[in-house]
Amino acid sequence: MKFTKKGLIYNPVQLDEWRDNTFITPTPYLLNEEVIRIYGGFRDKKGASRIGYIDVDAANPSSIIAVSDKPVLDIGEDGMFDDNGIILGSVINDGAAIRMYYVGFQLVAKAKFLAFSGLAQSTDGGNTFVRVRNTPILDRFENEKYIRAIHTVIKENGIYRIWYSQGDGWQHINGIPYPKYDIMYTESEDGINITNGRSIRCVGNEGTEYRIGRPTVFKEDGIYKMFYTRDNLAKEYRAGYAESADGIHWTRKDNEFTLELSADGWDSDTVCYPVPISAKGQTYVFYSGNGMGATGVGY
Repeated sequence: MKFTKKGLIYNPVQLDEWRDNTFITPTPYLLNEEVIRIYGGFRDKKGASRIGYIDVDAANPSSIIAVSDKPVLDIGEDGMFDDNGIILGSVINDGAAIRMYYVGFQLVAKAKFLAFSGLAQSTDGGNTFVRVRNTPILDRFENEKYIRAIHTVIKENGIYRIWYSQGDGWQHINGIPYPKYDIMYTESEDGINITNGRSIRCVGNEGTEYRIGRPTVFKEDGIYKMFYTRDNLAKEYRAGYAESADGIHWTRKDNEFTLELSADGWDSDTVCYPVPISAKGQTYVFYSGNGMGATGVGY
């Protein structure tokens, strides 16, 4: 799997109250034959993320057509599971509507944060999204008490296939708690109601890793492929790659993910959250740079 870096597209810097910094978890969506809409999280000064977008030319993604001036999905009401930030997630067509699966963050007194999954829907072509419900569609469960974060949903043969990150503990490094998580698989008949207790762990940590997540699953030449982001005790936050015949049993092939760090600049420390999309006869991979997207998004 060979990549050619094309460079930084966009880095928000103190644009306004809700777009103060960062573009995190970029998620491309083909708006039409000419435009790729990259949904992603813009952070405010306190670090809370809201979902907006960048529209780019499908023939030349370095050419920006538009940037959202307000969130397409804002943080949740006070006290809700998503009241301190939201990230993506998965954006899929579902009939006449567009579904946005997202991860909501909540700050609590005795843990660093909680992160569970919500669902919003757009009926205006992806310009605004409305929550299907104000509570999570994937909430805490035994052995998955802190994080259940949906990152890919694919509808196949009438079934919604779901890959998500689950976290049940914390790794302390130099006195700082970091979430521990790995990747799970589950299914739903309607993509909204998800039965607990039926998930399967499909990709786990190896060596000195303590977290592996943001699974982005796609199918190519009959093979399920997955990009993900992993971290180890040396704090090497990097992307990885795996393959599967059925989407459940995976073989890691990290050495085949060749999108390496640059010698300097916006992605010299981190290449994370890669997501592919095909347009105009090309396959692009959009990803966040240093500081989990603090330096913006490129391709």
